[in-house]
Amino acid sequence: MLINPAFAQGSGSAAGGGFESLILIVLMFGVLYFLMIRPQMKRAKEHKSMIEALQKGDEVIAAGGILGRISKISDTYVTLDIANNVEIQIQRPAIQLVLPKGTIKNI
Repeated sequence: MLINPAFAQGSGSAAGGGFESLILIVLMFGVLYFLMIRPQMKRAKEHKSMIEALQKGDEVIAAGGILGRISKISDTYVTLDIANNVEIQIQRPAIQLVLPKGTIKNI
């Protein structure tokens, strides 16, 4: 007699907890998407469009903080003029930021 009410009570709360757990998991995925995944995708899209819009003569900052002016562009590499008679080649995705014209002269 004592076991039957406890057994009936336990089975009723387990069915309700499963549905609430499912809602909680879906809610957590939604928060994760809007706070982490979506902004990262937006930044990647902006970086890709910036890389595609590079032109000869643009002043850029490359990965590692190297400042230079673009002297040659190919599909995968960019040649930066970083000093008089000093040029380096880097991959296009290594460019972090395009600077306004004349920035290197002011430094």
